[in-house]
Amino acid sequence: MQNAHADYVVFVKALADETRLKIVDMLSCGEMCACHILENLSISQSTLSYHMKILSESGLVKAVRDGAWMRYSLNQENLESLLAFLKHITQSKENCACHKSFKDCCK
Repeated sequence: MQNAHADYVVFVKALADETRLKIVDMLSCGEMCACHILENLSISQSTLSYHMKILSESGLVKAVRDGAWMRYSLNQENLESLLAFLKHITQSKENCACHKSFKDCCK
């Protein structure tokens, strides 16, 4: 996981939007049709498509066509990987810069 930072940028960018965070929150309950997602957001169909494309292309959300509509669900494997990465980078590590001695810093 040492050099994995670049692998997670696409996930973080996809989540860096309030609407997309709301969609991920909704999908935490299970698979949803685009029509039901639209019922809970004050956005147009085209705006929803834009957000779902970003979430799907990032790999955080799975999309399956169901007739004229799309059904969406969270990609649990990628979300678990992201959560493990966030846990890793937010915990102290022996080889972390915070353990280096900065004797002459800020004097």
